[in-house]
Amino acid sequence: MKGSVSFLDTRPLRGSRPFRDLWIGSAASQLGGQMATVAVLAQVWDLTASPVSTGLIGLATGLPMVVFGLLGGTLADAVDRRAVVRYTTAGQLLAAAGLCVQALADNQSVVLLLALVATGAACGALGAPARRTFPVRLLPADQVAAGLALNNVSFQAAMLAGPALAGMLIARWDFPAAYAAQALAAAISTLAVIRLPAMRPAVTDAAVTDAAAGRRRPERGGWRVVLRRPTLWGSMATDLSATLLAMPVALFPLVNEIRFGGNPQTLGLFLSAVAVGGITAGLFSGMVTRRRRAGLVQLVAACVWGLALAGFGLAGPLWPALGCLAVAGAADTVSVITRSTLVQLETPDAYRGRVSSVEHVIGVAGPELGNFRGGLLASVTSAPFALVAGGLSATLAIGAVAAANASLRAYRTPTPAPPTAAEPAEPATADAPTAAG
Repeated sequence: MKGSVSFLDTRPLRGSRPFRDLWIGSAASQLGGQMATVAVLAQVWDLTASPVSTGLIGLATGLPMVVFGLLGGTLADAVDRRAVVRYTTAGQLLAAAGLCVQALADNQSVVLLLALVATGAACGALGAPARRTFPVRLLPADQVAAGLALNNVSFQAAMLAGPALAGMLIARWDFPAAYAAQALAAAISTLAVIRLPAMRPAVTDAAVTDAAAGRRRPERGGWRVVLRRPTLWGSMATDLSATLLAMPVALFPLVNEIRFGGNPQTLGLFLSAVAVGGITAGLFSGMVTRRRRAGLVQLVAACVWGLALAGFGLAGPLWPALGCLAVAGAADTVSVITRSTLVQLETPDAYRGRVSSVEHVIGVAGPELGNFRGGLLASVTSAPFALVAGGLSATLAIGAVAAANASLRAYRTPTPAPPTAAEPAEPATADAPTAAG
C-alpha cells in the first residue's frame, strides 16, 4: 500500500460524477485540439513553406487568448461559470466546423485559416478561466491536486494519440478528415458540459461589501491579487519563462524538413514524444500530488524542461531527439500540476475566475507567443540555434526567479483540517466551496 502513493490517484473520478463529466468533456476537447494543431501546422507549411508563417499560428492563437482570457476571468467571477463554459464550448464547435469547411473547399488563403484558428482560440480563452475553477469546487481540498493530475494525464494522452492520429488521417484523406475529427470531439465536449451543475461564484464578505456599494463584482483585479502574493507571481513567472523562451512547436516542421525529409508522420511523432513523457509522469503523479513542496518541485521541473529542449536542438538522429522531447514532456507535466494546484489553493473563490484568467493567459498564450518568437529567431538563424538558445535562456530565467522568490521555494500546500466528532465532514458540492475556497 505504501508504494501505491506513487501512482495516479483516481479518487476524483470514482467519487464525483460532475468531475467525471468534466474530465470526459475536457479529454475529448483536448484530443480534437491536438489533431487540429498538427493539421493547421501542416496546412500552413503546405501553403507557405515558411517558419515565419508557422510562427504566426502562435500569434493568431496567443493574442485572442490574452484579450478574451482576461475578459473570461471577469465573467467567471460575475455569472454562473457553467453557463460561460457551455456557450464558449459551443463556439469552439462552430470554429472547428469552419476549419473543416475551408479544407473541403481547398482554401488557399492563410489569412482565412488563421482567422478561424483565432476564433476557436478566442472561444476557448473566454471559457478557460471558468473551467479552471471547476475542480476546486467539485472536489475536496485533498483531492484537488489529484483532479488536476487526471486532467493533465488526459491532455498528455491526447498529445500522444492526437498528433499520430492526425498524421495518419492527413496522409490518407488529407486535411478535411483531421478537422472533421476535431469537430466531432468538440461536439462530445459540448454534450459533456451540459450535464454539469450550476457553479456560481462563492459569496464572501468582500462580495457583500461590493454588492452594497452597487458593484456586481469585487473591484480588485486578478493581476493585483497575483502581484500581491509572491507565491502566485513566482509560479506564473516560472511558467512564463519556460514557455515564452523555449516553446519548440513552431520549429517542428522546419526541424522535420531539414533532418527527416518532411515526413508528416515524423512531425506527429515529435508531439507524441512530448506526450509519452508527459503521460508517464502523469501515471506516476502520486509522487507529485502528495508532496507539499509544490513551489520547489515546479522550479526544478521547469529547469529540466529548458535543458531537455536545448538537448533536442543538439540531437541529430531521431531517437535521441524523441528522447529529449519525452523528458521535456515529463517535466512539463510536473510543472503544470504543481502550478495549477498552487494557484487554485492560494486564491479565494471570489477571485478565482480572474486569477485563473491570468494563469490561462500565461499558461496558454505564453506558449503560443513563444512559438512566434521561435519562428522569428529560426528565420534569421536556424532551428537548432533557436532551440538551444531558447532552452538555455529559459533555464537561466527560471534560476533568477528561484533566487528572487524565497516564498515560492518554501511554499507548502495546505492540508485539510480533520473532521471533528461534532461536525462530520461533508462532500463538496457545486454551489459550496471546499475548504480550499
